[in-house]
Amino acid sequence: MDKMLVSQDGDLTISNDGATILEQMHVEHRVAHLLVELSQSQDNEIGDGTTGVVVLAGALLEQAEKLLGYGIHPMRIADGFEEACEMACKRLEEISDVIQFTKEDHEPLVETAMTTLSSKIINKHKRKMAKIAVDAVLKVANFETRDVNFDLIKMEGKPGGSLEETSLINGIVIDKDFSHPQMPKEVRDAKMCILTCPFEPPKPKVN
Repeated sequence: MDKMLVSQDGDLTISNDGATILEQMHVEHRVAHLLVELSQSQDNEIGDGTTGVVVLAGALLEQAEKLLGYGIHPMRIADGFEEACEMACKRLEEISDVIQFTKEDHEPLVETAMTTLSSKIINKHKRKMAKIAVDAVLKVANFETRDVNFDLIKMEGKPGGSLEETSLINGIVIDKDFSHPQMPKEVRDAKMCILTCPFEPPKPKVN
C-alpha cells in the first residue's frame, strides 16, 4: 500500500518503499536511527526488502526487551540471536532451490524479477522492467567469479517521458544539449573521440 508523505516544506512523496519512507522521517531516538540506517544499508546492498528487515529488527527488539525484563544479560541475548541466525540460514539453504538459466534462456530470472516488482509503482510494466533489469545485469555479470559490478549500471531519468519509453542502452549516455539546432539527432556507426581536455583554440597571450 502506497503512503503519502508531506515534508515541512510541502514537498509530496508517494511511495511504499520502506527505505524511502524512513528516509523522509525525522527520528531522534538512537534505536530509530539504527533502524533507518539498517533500511538504507539493505537498499544499497540488495535493493529490496527494506520494509522486511525493519519489521524483523523491530520484532527482535521487542523480544529482547522481554528477555531483559527477565534479567537475562544483553550479551546472552545477542549470542542467542546470533545462534538463531545461523540456524535460520542453514534451514534456508536446505529448503532453497537452484534456478537453472543461461544467457540465451534467462526467463526464470525475468520471472523472479517480476515477483520483486509486483509491489512497486511500476507493477503495470513489470515484465518490461524486469527484462531490462535482467539484461543489464547479465551484460556486466562475471560468471566465473559469480559477481556483478553494479557500478557499471547507471539509471538516468528524464522528465516528461513515460514508463513505456524506458529502454536499455548498451553503451555510454552523455547528457548534453545540442550546440546547434541543425545538428543530427541520430548518427549510426560513428567513430567517437573522448577527450579529457578542453576542445577549443588556445587563448592568445596578452603582454
